[in-house]
Amino acid sequence: MTRDEIFGKVRNVLVDALAVDEDEVTGGASLVKDLGAESIDFLDIVFKLEQAFGFKIQQGELFPENVMQDPKYIKDGKVTADGLATLKSRLPHIDLTNFSANPEVGKLGALFTVDALVRFVEGKLKK
Repeated sequence: MTRDEIFGKVRNVLVDALAVDEDEVTGGASLVKDLGAESIDFLDIVFKLEQAFGFKIQQGELFPENVMQDPKYIKDGKVTADGLATLKSRLPHIDLTNFSANPEVGKLGALFTVDALVRFVEGKLKK
């Protein structure tokens, strides 16, 4: 599949899961900030991506789990160096470059963009 074909399917998943208009689903759109996704929506997105692309997504593979609750990874409202290393290893589809300079926990959700989903799918399809 080409990147454009993957993007089209991801866009369709998000339009269905989040009840947004197609034109709102741009590459740089944040799932939470721009498209209004809530925690429950992430389960639906995972399910719909599995259906659309025919692969299984393991728990915590697309969106991080247990990082925000671990004091080793979070201190004073910021992601620690250990937390950043864990996020980088577990979420290679997320670009943490700018976030690393000021890793405030509240800014983490903005990293989950449409492009990040497309990169995730590209990686899964290559396996």
